Amino acid sequence: MEFLILVFVTSFFVVLLSTPSLIKVAILKRLFDAPGDTRKLHTRMVPTIGGIIIFAGTLFAYSLWFPEQRDDYPQLAKSISDYKYIVATLLVMFFVGVKDDIIGTAPVKKLVAHVLVGMVLVLMADIRIVSMHGLFGIDVLPLWTSVFLSLFTYIVVVNAFNLIDGVDGLAGGVGFIASSAFGCWFALAGDPAMACLAFALSGSLFAFLFFNFSPAKIFMGDSGSLTIGLIICILAIKVIGYDVSAIENKTILNVSKPIFAMAVLVYPLVDTLRIFIYRAVRGVSPFSADRNHMHHRLLDIGLSHKGTVITIYTFNIIVIGLTVGLALSSINANYTLMIVAAVSLTLAQIPFFIKKKKNRTAKDND
Repeated sequence: MEFLILVFVTSFFVVLLSTPSLIKVAILKRLFDAPGDTRKLHTRMVPTIGGIIIFAGTLFAYSLWFPEQRDDYPQLAKSISDYKYIVATLLVMFFVGVKDDIIGTAPVKKLVAHVLVGMVLVLMADIRIVSMHGLFGIDVLPLWTSVFLSLFTYIVVVNAFNLIDGVDGLAGGVGFIASSAFGCWFALAGDPAMACLAFALSGSLFAFLFFNFSPAKIFMGDSGSLTIGLIICILAIKVIGYDVSAIENKTILNVSKPIFAMAVLVYPLVDTLRIFIYRAVRGVSPFSADRNHMHHRLLDIGLSHKGTVITIYTFNIIVIGLTVGLALSSINANYTLMIVAAVSLTLAQIPFFIKKKKNRTAKDND
């Protein structure tokens, strides 16, 4: 698995060396995100096409270092089949994002693209959730349950990464943590092809954070967040559906694959679930925009952009570490899920409690 270092380094330097030129092009062509909307946190013109270089760096490294046939890698044929579908769907999602970044795309058209991409991956590539591995007594899923659950998962996760791209370095950092975690899992499981995809994205995002961390010199835009969301979702579903009989490292078998995937995606999933429930309770469209995301609340209680994203990074890493720690302690998977869910939801509510307390204190002072 030493070649994974080459994968990471390749995508890292492609993005690191190319992004300054992309910023210059964006400035010349006036491809900016203008401030002014009350939801926008920046106060200056910032280029919005960073997703182009994330996509290019990831695809270049993934294709260049895609593993060749080896005696200890009998599942290569399936990986090659996955490769063509992954690249094809990434192209579709990327260009949908580029169009939205430059001239805008109607939400309905974006949803149609999500559904089509999900159907290709589920029905043609057969990258879907086929079992819950005994979680809450559910094992193998019926075919149509598997298809609809997988399609729903693609739509939710891709849109979740799109929704959290609201603070400098947030989506990129969370994507880096997620892709690195999945990459390590696949490396331990002995799957070089999926580990290659994970570390190709990880290297691209790590380099992109040099330009996207506050104060951002460039935004990733929808072309970046949709690309990240799709790759992360593919990695998550591949982890959940991985054939355990092919795993040589028995240590990771103690970690429930569905719970691990949910722990890695904890921030985008918890924030998206909370914001959809919040909007539904108030009779507002779940797809409407507002300032009620967790990162907005962290900013409202006084944290800086850097402080906000570092807090969220820490939250994500703590939940992943807690999940792995509980699993390696041989705690039942259902109890592990309940503990992790309780801790995650409790931590996620802290900014809102602090905000309410500040509001009450301000009213009392008045």
